[in-house]
Amino acid sequence: MTLRLVVLISGKGSNLGAIAEAIDAGRCDAKIALVVSDRPDAAGLDIARSRGIETQTLPFEKGIDREAYSAALADLVAQGAPDLVVLAGFMRIVGKSFIHRFSGRMINIHPSLLPAFRGPDGVGDALEAGVKITGCTVHLVDEGVDTGRILAQAAVPVLPDDDRASLHARIQRAEHQLLPEVIHAIANAKMRLDGGLLSRVTIDEDACIIVPRFES
Repeated sequence: MTLRLVVLISGKGSNLGAIAEAIDAGRCDAKIALVVSDRPDAAGLDIARSRGIETQTLPFEKGIDREAYSAALADLVAQGAPDLVVLAGFMRIVGKSFIHRFSGRMINIHPSLLPAFRGPDGVGDALEAGVKITGCTVHLVDEGVDTGRILAQAAVPVLPDDDRASLHARIQRAEHQLLPEVIHAIANAKMRLDGGLLSRVTIDEDACIIVPRFES
């Protein structure tokens, strides 16, 4: 089943680009119907426009009620008739009205091995804590902050000379592999959104990344 996606972004859109490239390569059975951003200047919007993908923006104005914003955002996302809503670097917490409308079909990519280092700075928090392994997580979105059911994870070592930029770049390499693969697995019923298990792992030695693989 080809999944119809609405992708939410706030910045460069590197995960959006990774999904689009995986679709082009036949590695992700999906179609991006709409890209939505809370920032009109988000560079990721240019990625979508260059591919002929419809874009919409809904800035979060100072003083606006979060639930009112979430309801308006839900109406905008619904225009794309999504099978799956993908938060790919969307840096705004959505409210209950949004979550309830797309409950059970909304995923997020987070730059840590949840439940460790929830919140807006998973990379910096991992460095500050001095951990030797971090990574990224694809999870369902619920009413908490990065508390939804974990669907898949990729582990990334923290190297002795890492700073925030170098570690973040390595985590993003893992995200760009993991997120399209999870979407593809959902589309092909190899992963259930209620918590299917990964079947095996392989190791990408060049990137030092542990990448989940799904049974065919």
